[in-house]
Amino acid sequence: MHADNLVRMVNQIGTFFEAMPDRAAALEEMAQHLRRFWEPRMREQLMAHVDASGDGLSNMAAEAIARHRSQIL
Repeated sequence: MHADNLVRMVNQIGTFFEAMPDRAAALEEMAQHLRRFWEPRMREQLMAHVDASGDGLSNMAAEAIARHRSQIL
């Protein structure tokens, strides 16, 4: 899958979780969502994009990945 599609999808997920009142819980639940529902190749490609530049990621997505990277992989 192309990185642009992954970025678009992870940002949409971030928008959903950003509405939660507890930011720490929202970040953790977003990471758990990626772990549960994204196949390993998608998660690996997303991490490769993050490592290369992370361009296009929303603040919510970038923070969730930074804080919970090991949980996502």
